[in-house]
Amino acid sequence: MKKFAIAAATATALTLTMANAAFAAQQASHEPVMLAAGEMTKAKEETSDTWITTKVKADLLTEKGIPGTDIKVETNKGVVSLSSSTAVTESQKDVAVAIAKKIKGVEAVSADGLKAE
Repeated sequence: MKKFAIAAATATALTLTMANAAFAAQQASHEPVMLAAGEMTKAKEETSDTWITTKVKADLLTEKGIPGTDIKVETNKGVVSLSSSTAVTESQKDVAVAIAKKIKGVEAVSADGLKAE
């Protein structure tokens, strides 16, 4: 039991020493991280577009009478594009567009890719 305690104490001491050395090396560089102009804006747009796409798709899937699994949703700079390889009724198309338009951050909706019956 005494040998185990000594081994555990040694391992802990070595781990702490190595962690302190790594932390010190990381802290030695105080240079600020510079982002290229527009990188933050691009990241926000991508996150926002991804969120919009996810929200529209989720709302389409939960809407009764809409073939949400058949409707593809893409978003680019707040513009939502709806498309489908299967035909939808004119009413379903109108409801899908209305669902997309009500999502926060949506600038416009294009349903040209939805094949209407």
